[in-house]
Amino acid sequence: MPYTDKQICIPPELPELLKQFTKAAIRTQPPDLLQWASDYFTAVARGDIPPVRERSERVPLSNWAELTPELLKVLHQRVSGRLIIHVDELAHMWKVLNLPTDLFESVMNVGRFTEEIEWLKFLALACSSLGVTIAKTLKIICEVLSSDYDSGPPRIPFSTFQFLYTYIAEVDGEISASHVSRMLNYIEQEVIGPDGLIKVNDFTQNPRVRLE
Repeated sequence: MPYTDKQICIPPELPELLKQFTKAAIRTQPPDLLQWASDYFTAVARGDIPPVRERSERVPLSNWAELTPELLKVLHQRVSGRLIIHVDELAHMWKVLNLPTDLFESVMNVGRFTEEIEWLKFLALACSSLGVTIAKTLKIICEVLSSDYDSGPPRIPFSTFQFLYTYIAEVDGEISASHVSRMLNYIEQEVIGPDGLIKVNDFTQNPRVRLE
C-alpha cells in the first residue's frame, strides 16, 4: 500500500465522548463491560440517562449492591415516567445496578407481577423491603418520587400517595379498608393545601395521622 501523508480527521467530539465513557465505566465497574458499553452508548444516542453508578453507590464487584433509597431513585429516573414497564427491561435495569436477584424475584412474587409491571406498585414493594412500617415505607417512596431536590422536604401529589397507601395496605392485609379511608379523608380535608401535595412531615409528625 503506497504511503500517504493525508491527515486522518478525528471527530472533535470523540475525545470528550471517550473520556466520559471511560470515567463512567470506572465508576460503575460493570460485571459485563461489553454489554454495559452497548447499553451506555444506546442510552446516549437516544438522549436517555446512561446506566452510570453514582460515586456514593459504588460497591465491590464481589458483592451485590445493597438496596438503598438512592439506588431506587436512580432506577425511577431510568423508568422515565412510564407507568408500565416490561419485566425484561426492568430486570435488566436491576441487573445493571448490581442489585440482588433474589430481592427482585421476591418483589415480583409478592406483587404477583407478570410481563407488564405497574411501576409504582413495584416501587412501593421495593421500598417496603427497606421500611419496617408503612409510614417508613411511604416516607421512602416520597423521597424517591420527589423532584424537590433542594427546595424543601420531599413531597408528592396526594393522589399518588392515596394510590400507594391503599395498595400497600391491601398487600399488608392487616389494615382495614375503613381505617385507610378515614386516614385518607382526614389528610385530604385537614392537611393537604391548595397545591395538592403531601409532605413527609404531614404523615410522620402529625399525631392524628396513624397509617397503621
